[in-house]
Amino acid sequence: MATTVTSNAPKLRGFTAPDRFVVVWLLITCATIFIMVLVGGVTRLTGSGLSMVDWQPIMGVLPPLDERDWQALFLAYQQFPEYQLYNRHMDLEGFKQIFYWEYVHRILGRVIGLLFFVPMCALWVSKRLDAWIKPHLVVALILGGLQGLMGWYMVQSGLVDDARVSHYRLAAHLLLAMGLMAYTYWLALGCVYGHRSDTVDGGEVTMGVPQELRALVMIVMLLLWFQLLYGAFTAGSHAGYAYNTFPLMHDRWVADAVMQMQPFWHNFSESTATIQFIHRWLAVLLLVAVAWLWWRARRLGGALMWSSVLLLAAVLTQFMIGVLTLVKVVPLELASAHQGGACIVLLIAVHVLYLVFSRRSAVRSSSRFVQGNEELRS
Repeated sequence: MATTVTSNAPKLRGFTAPDRFVVVWLLITCATIFIMVLVGGVTRLTGSGLSMVDWQPIMGVLPPLDERDWQALFLAYQQFPEYQLYNRHMDLEGFKQIFYWEYVHRILGRVIGLLFFVPMCALWVSKRLDAWIKPHLVVALILGGLQGLMGWYMVQSGLVDDARVSHYRLAAHLLLAMGLMAYTYWLALGCVYGHRSDTVDGGEVTMGVPQELRALVMIVMLLLWFQLLYGAFTAGSHAGYAYNTFPLMHDRWVADAVMQMQPFWHNFSESTATIQFIHRWLAVLLLVAVAWLWWRARRLGGALMWSSVLLLAAVLTQFMIGVLTLVKVVPLELASAHQGGACIVLLIAVHVLYLVFSRRSAVRSSSRFVQGNEELRS
């Protein structure tokens, strides 16, 4: 008698009402962080990030209420290098335009904090949280607090000297936000999928994920995080405003300025030419790696196959938007879409990672593979 080869596709748990609420809450939090990353990108691109020159976590919730408030804020802004070096032509109306982007960005940070903390406390007190998720929620709460501090630490770097925000601090701020978004999504996935094991039990054989595929997924994730880091470096150092051709850097594959700084390791984080060179070719390498991941995963079928298809489509779209952003010299719309695309790529990659490594999920064998195994085991 043939041994049955079972489908190992992730299946949704039979939700109780508390389970469903936790999932929706985590996904809304994740989506709000996504929106905040987009607003943060627009804030940077419009030069609005240094318009609020102090940090008032409580009192800073209220916007300017009258002309006197606006004049006081504008006067405070005029005392700092960004106005004195770059924006002396700015009037009050111009200041209002840049102020509101930074204000909305900071308000979103407070909204996310309340959106996460209040339901967490209510769910915890009412004993509607599973034991496994409680420590993870505490970690996410701490990371959220650190993200707020990192945001102000970043802004402080632009309130001195030449009014340029440190691209190191900007990278830390952006990657911490994206990491928190990814972590929240991972927790939501943990609530959605039930536990399944890769064991032989009662004549059923579940097909696990090959080790080579797991290694490939880890390589993709490593490349993705390096690419996000260099994307942040590119944004923070304004490296995207030079060498606005692709694939050549003007008329050369490698611009003369690449690797010219001494000592040489400064090039990897200080040279705008080198930063852009690494960012553009990491994009190509990531695209190739994801294409190879899809090619390997397509034969396994199920959720992993479809997630790899989505990941490939997202990375390809992101690659094309990135090239357009470069050759069009960083227009606001394309640059914002590029930052949003990075978030989407990360979330899909996290989904793939979950499917590959979590014991709560696996992959479904293709019908041809199942049929072949049944014939061999008859």
